[in-house]
Amino acid sequence: MNRKALWITQTAVLLALLIAVQAVTSGFGSTLLTGSLVNFILIVSVVTVGLPSGLTIALLSPFFAFMFGIGPKFWQIILCVAIGNATLVILWHLFKHISKNQLVVFTVSTIVAAAAKFLVLYGLVVKLVVPIVLGIPEPNASVVSAAFSFPQLFTALIGGVLAAVILPLLTKALPQES
Repeated sequence: MNRKALWITQTAVLLALLIAVQAVTSGFGSTLLTGSLVNFILIVSVVTVGLPSGLTIALLSPFFAFMFGIGPKFWQIILCVAIGNATLVILWHLFKHISKNQLVVFTVSTIVAAAAKFLVLYGLVVKLVVPIVLGIPEPNASVVSAAFSFPQLFTALIGGVLAAVILPLLTKALPQES
């Protein structure tokens, strides 16, 4: 199979898995469950298939979430989530070769990428989009903003921990990006 066809196939499978996770978990109303699994899939995509795959899935994820009624109803916030997802994916890509020790790579990647995604979403959504761009009045602003503060940090950390547990098995089974 040529390299481009393999990339398309692997990305499509991971995107289908993401869509299935969002569809199945949307009825549970749990940001913790859905967000953690989505972050896990984002990390798996960038580590196993590469940065273009990770970014593709990261940018499409919030739009599929919107279609399933998960998350924000404002397109400005959907774009912020895409940027937060891209931040997570880019940092995992940058840190995936910092050490030959997988524990070091997974620990640094999980902590730094989760913190960065949290800070990006907090800054964009809580400090810029909700109060200034959308001008949402209180108490609605607090409700919308709450979903883009610490829950984002927790779901990114949980996604990273899941990846640290499962990726060693996946990387043995799947061809790697060079």
